[in-house]
Amino acid sequence: MTRAYVGLGSNLGGREETILAAADRLGPHRLSSIRETEPWGYADQPMFLNAVAELDTALTPRELLDRLLEIERELGRTRTGPRYGPRTIDLDLLLYGEAVVDEPGLAVPHPRLHERLFVLEPLSELDPGLDVPGRGRVADLIARLESSS
Repeated sequence: MTRAYVGLGSNLGGREETILAAADRLGPHRLSSIRETEPWGYADQPMFLNAVAELDTALTPRELLDRLLEIERELGRTRTGPRYGPRTIDLDLLLYGEAVVDEPGLAVPHPRLHERLFVLEPLSELDPGLDVPGRGRVADLIARLESSS
């Protein structure tokens, strides 16, 4: 089994209910608190709710990504509109153990993880000592972002 972390976000419809439905399908052993956050990458849209799920999985990174995409479809996600635009649910594979994966359609750690407080803060809530391969400790990444704002 491998410890993986998945980001959950929603800014359309019943945001909290959708995040909880996605988490239920993932079966994490822990879910961070759900927090309201500003949109990232495309500002003209509703506020998001975000959380991070911690799970142990026997799936490979690619199989887990496929499962995340399946859950998104089940919960009504469509991939129309602008990149980073409004969505019913967004599931991102953030970390997969200590693995570094770079293949078509799959990058782990998530390539923009270190730029996003809305992901780093719930990760820190779940594991304050967590290390992001190639980037450093989550606490240090948060401190860098906070000092540059």
